[in-house]
Amino acid sequence: MSKTHFGFETVDEQEKSRRVAGVFSSVAQKYDVMNDLMSMGLHRLWKKFAIDLAAPRPGERVLDVAGGTADLSSAFARLVGPTGQVWLTDINNAMITVGRDRLLDEGVLAPVAQCDAEKLPFPDNHFDIVTVAFGLRNMTHKDKALEEMRRVLRPGGRLLVLEFSKVWKPLEKAYDAYSFKLLPWLGQKIAGDADSYRYLAESIRMHPDQATLKAMMEQAGLERVEVFNMTAGVVALHRGYKF
Repeated sequence: MSKTHFGFETVDEQEKSRRVAGVFSSVAQKYDVMNDLMSMGLHRLWKKFAIDLAAPRPGERVLDVAGGTADLSSAFARLVGPTGQVWLTDINNAMITVGRDRLLDEGVLAPVAQCDAEKLPFPDNHFDIVTVAFGLRNMTHKDKALEEMRRVLRPGGRLLVLEFSKVWKPLEKAYDAYSFKLLPWLGQKIAGDADSYRYLAESIRMHPDQATLKAMMEQAGLERVEVFNMTAGVVALHRGYKF
């Protein structure tokens, strides 16, 4: 059986899928609160930048992959308007249930699908915009997921990947102390789950850096791939096009 990484551990691919599902099922109800605490609210600015760079227009179709609690889907729905369409997708039932309920509470009628990003249930050349925010690093076969996201983009469409990345070297020690000491402590205090937040910190370290992810997107067939570093490289936004 093929092996992959679950944080710093090497595990079977099937075990990774099961354990990642466990992490997000555990943290779903406190996910938004923890995001605000962990990033000191910065995640809202990172996501706004991603939405601004996606430049959605009224009437466009948007696919929010691993959209979880629907931060991006909610914003996109307002921008594409009643003539557009936004699909919220996630592989995890607990996360997508929170996202669906949030959209309903906001009066947003958007379709929702629980699905695997490596096997998207959508036709070729269908969406104007595909986004994945803080979800790619949890996927077992990132190359397959990127190929699938490109497949469902129409020619001229754009893919935006917002993800934790390689922090500026002088900040590495401070960032490590924050990630491996403070985050698990917060996870225990707020969500009652230190282990899941320890995994999230480890998964960030195992994720490809800015240049590697840019190359992976190009290998998946995306063109004009650009990288935008934010907060000293704590987060990077990659944008690529399908032509």
